[in-house]
Amino acid sequence: METSDKLLQAFQKFDAANSLDPNTTEYLGESYPKEVLYAIRMTERLNNFAPDASEALRLTARCQHICRWEIPRDSYKMNRTGYLKWRQDLKKFHARKAAEILQNVGYSQEIIDEVGFLLQKKGLKRNEDTQILEDVICLVFLEYYFESFADEHSEEKIIDILQKTWRKMSGKGHEAAMKLPFSKKSSTLIAKAVS
Repeated sequence: METSDKLLQAFQKFDAANSLDPNTTEYLGESYPKEVLYAIRMTERLNNFAPDASEALRLTARCQHICRWEIPRDSYKMNRTGYLKWRQDLKKFHARKAAEILQNVGYSQEIIDEVGFLLQKKGLKRNEDTQILEDVICLVFLEYYFESFADEHSEEKIIDILQKTWRKMSGKGHEAAMKLPFSKKSSTLIAKAVS
């Protein structure tokens, strides 16, 4: 997998934008801006899951949550409609933010459009790169965020979320998920959700 200078520049600029995140996460004794750590995890998981990923997909994985804190969830109604509107607005926001950085780095309009397409999750189940991105998003959630999420919600809600997550994934994604190092409690919940 060859890494271009432009790709590295874009990663640096994405990470610089995300380093302004006021929310921090502790990981292995270090403190990170939340979205910087998420972006690194997305890149690492993509490299592992799809080592031959296109440049557009590699860019998209790195900026998947770019500057997400600028549109907080609580600025929308705290119901299903508000949640869906927030998610749709975030996708467009991420696509705009990414486009500004990619233009600045000197990427072609074709790559910028492709990253925007992927960030908006268009063609899920039909477009190979969109599906790979969705698998990687789900794997990162399951590996790093599921346990704390499960501690905060009822079993009924967790199983519902797991089933929705599973439906979005491909067979290859399911295989990768079953190899993740889950706790006994999480393994039991996942088995119950996907059986």
